[in-house]
This record gives sequence, structure tokens and C-alpha cells, in this order.
Amino acid sequence: MKIVFTFEPPFEMKADLNSSYPDIQFHYFQNAELAKEDMKNTEVIVTYGEDLDDEHIYQAEKLKWIMVTSAGLERMPFKAIKEKNILVTNARGIHKIPMAEFTIGLILDYAKSFQRLWKNNRSKVWDKSTPLNELHNKTMMIVGAGAIGQEIARLAKAFGMNVIGVNTSGGSLENFDKMVTLENISAVLDKADFIVSILPSTKKTIHYFKRSHFEQMKETAVFINIGRGDVVEEEILMDALKNKEIAHAYLDVFQVEPLPENHPFWSMENVSITPHISSTTKNYLPRALDIFRINLHTYTNNKERFINVIDLERGY
Repeated sequence: MKIVFTFEPPFEMKADLNSSYPDIQFHYFQNAELAKEDMKNTEVIVTYGEDLDDEHIYQAEKLKWIMVTSAGLERMPFKAIKEKNILVTNARGIHKIPMAEFTIGLILDYAKSFQRLWKNNRSKVWDKSTPLNELHNKTMMIVGAGAIGQEIARLAKAFGMNVIGVNTSGGSLENFDKMVTLENISAVLDKADFIVSILPSTKKTIHYFKRSHFEQMKETAVFINIGRGDVVEEEILMDALKNKEIAHAYLDVFQVEPLPENHPFWSMENVSITPHISSTTKNYLPRALDIFRINLHTYTNNKERFINVIDLERGY
């Protein structure tokens, strides 16, 4: 059997795969275009999910399974994949630890005025009037209460925070004090001190946050987006910040990435920007390949219990 990677894992990971599965031919390429010829007769493609197009899928005559080593699937060529009924699995769940820690770090950064303290440190300023707040008894709203959201909620409860979750069903979940549906978010928006969006990019979530949502938030609220940049129109978010409808925004994702140098976000004092790195950690790829190994065992043994199977109609 032949498996094509459209990226090159580190040498030790390739060596481990090659030695663990001597009957499988692994072919590693720096990108999908370089892998194009080898894709034509491969059963399995392993990809980060951002480099395949319809042509790749149509030309891969023997393709049966695509393993996406990330959670994001908005760039996958689902039209061709659905036509050929190809199995797609992803690495959902591997991001929960780094992204939850990252989120708590941002909230602590804001509550403890760390940026101001570091600035004072560099300027040799001793300023004991720096405002410091507690997370205890503050309310966090997590929009997208999946694996990542649930891990953020667990950590938030350790700080004594109240946690509201928002998802499609509104069903109860551990570590959430209250759950509401995406349709009913307006009923609780005015309660949140921190609003964390982890929504994926789907037909239902593009431009989910409306102008009215920001008008309903507390003037002291902090909006954090670590999900996808297209869940809110940037003009609407900028207006909310300029009009002081919310106090601050921490943004790790954007509609265009890298964020252009002339983008207004860069010069707004109440916006903090990070370069889409909330899930970045040295453990990222090993965790993704662990899921690949589990599903590869299932695939090679003609079993049906794959994990993280993607619904081709919904796209996630």
C-alpha cells in the first residue's frame, strides 16, 4: 500500500513510520504540487488540509482516505471528495491543551495588566497604581463548546470563574454553569466579561457575530477569537472597539493571513494581535500522527471504527 504525505515530517517521525509499517510505502513531499504525480495511484493522502484542490482529488484514481493533520477543513475540496465518497478524518481534539492554556494566558494578561507592567519594566518605571483584577467570579462565555471549549472551561473553573457555553444543541456539559444554543446567545451576552470564540468556519458560522451582538456586550467585555477570522466582519468588530462597545479584543485569526501591514488592527490600542499560533506547540504533529496511526490500524485491518470521521455534508 502507498501513502502520500503532502508535507515532510521531521526525520525521526518519518523513520519511525517507515520502521513501524514495513509493508507500507510512505512518500513524503514538501507540498501537494510536488506530490501530484504520486497521488494518482495512492490510497491514502496525509495533509494539513490547505493544499488540496478538486483536480488533485479527481486525478487520484485509487484514493480512499484523506487524513487531515489539523482541525480546520474550510479549504478542503469537499465537492470532489463527496462525488468520489472518500473517507476524511482529521486531528480534532489535539489542540485543546495548547489552545486552552493560550486562552487563559490572554485573560490573565488582560486582568493583571501584564503589558503595562512589561512596558514599565523596560522604561524603569515603578508604578504601583497599575490596575489589577481577579478572574474569580468573572464570567467567561465560550462560543463553540467542543473539545477545546471544554478544556478552557475546565481551566476557567479552577480560577473560580462562571462559565457559559454556546453550541448548536445547548445541551449540558461538565464545567459549564449554563449552556445556550447559537440562536439564543443574545439572552446571555450581557453577562459575559470574556467572550471566547472557537467557532469553525462553516456556512452557518461565517459572519456569525453581528453588530447587535457587540451592542449587547458589556462595555468592559473582552472579545477573544482563536477560532476562525471569518466569524465576524472586521469592520463590525473595529466599529465596536472604536465606539467602546467592548473594551478590548485579542485576535489570533483573521480573514486574510498574514494580516496586512496596513491593516487598522495593528494601530488600535485596544486590540492585541497574535499570528495564528494559539495551537502551536512541539507536541502538535506527534499528537496528530498518533490519531493517524490509530486510524491506519483500522484502515489496514478492514475495520470501520475510525475516529474523527468528517461529515462530508456539514464539512466538519
